[in-house]
Amino acid sequence: MYMKKLELLIIGAGPIGLACGIEAQKNGLNYLIIEKGVLTNSIFNYPVNMTFFSTSEKLEMGDIPFMSIANKPTRPEALEYYRRIVRHYGLLIHLYEEVQTLEKTEESFLVHTSKGTYLAEKLVVATGFYDLPNTMNVPGEDLPKVTHYYKEPWPYIGQKIIVVGGGNSAVDVALETWRKGAEVTMVVMKPQIDQTVKYWVLPDIENRIKEGSIKGYFSTTIKEIRENEVLLQTPEGEVSVANDFVLAMTGYKPNFALLDQLGVQLSLDEKRQPCYDAESQESNVPGLYLAGVVCGGLNTREFFIENTIVHAQSIIADIVKKKQTPSGVEK
Repeated sequence: MYMKKLELLIIGAGPIGLACGIEAQKNGLNYLIIEKGVLTNSIFNYPVNMTFFSTSEKLEMGDIPFMSIANKPTRPEALEYYRRIVRHYGLLIHLYEEVQTLEKTEESFLVHTSKGTYLAEKLVVATGFYDLPNTMNVPGEDLPKVTHYYKEPWPYIGQKIIVVGGGNSAVDVALETWRKGAEVTMVVMKPQIDQTVKYWVLPDIENRIKEGSIKGYFSTTIKEIRENEVLLQTPEGEVSVANDFVLAMTGYKPNFALLDQLGVQLSLDEKRQPCYDAESQESNVPGLYLAGVVCGGLNTREFFIENTIVHAQSIIADIVKKKQTPSGVEK
């Protein structure tokens, strides 16, 4: 184990964490990015065939063009783009290093990881929200046939699957697995498919349900998951559906436990949005900054890569300003 002193430690090597690293490097800060998994871990865990909703130009950072074959980039194109970003700037990153505990000292942060200990004057949390799924809290959710993540359709050929959810992820999973030969049933809590689903996909799923190719249960919840069936609570009563796999596309949430360790305040409403200054991105804990979609708490539909890249410039500008005027007087 070792102790390393830093001006800035950035937790998370996703797109926004990388953007913070670029700005820190441009301003000569002694920084490090740590990531518990692979580079851009969340994007790596996206479905293999996923296409971004945003255009490639909106995802650009660090003055590096994002070239993609189509207008909207794919997962492999994004992974390659961010790899080139890291290589171009020579960003300082430790991969496969997980934060275990965080402590606030009088003027710094003590960060204990799986590989060492850091003393950082400033801390940026850019951990996103893809790591922790929203659970259904129903009997049988812990069975091996239940997953909250989806990679590709091949394991589900010829299988009876239930897709839980009515948003973009659920729709993509339902269509892709159905086209590869799965018998697909969608279980949607709301009365209809989410109307914010990608506009080029929404008519497809609605037509597949209308013609009966994909079975849809609306205003319905999972009551219990069993080895060979799933019990649904529908408006007409309880229904048993034969089942091999359950793909619960129920969304994800930030790592609130990480924020709780340092005393970051959360809003009291259902959004549980962390407290931070909209100009500097500094939280209620002095020296602790929040970047990217983690800022939305459970409100995951307003914060995206393309509209949070600017957090990096705001954060580093504030850090540099306070470094120059530690007591309010210009050096």
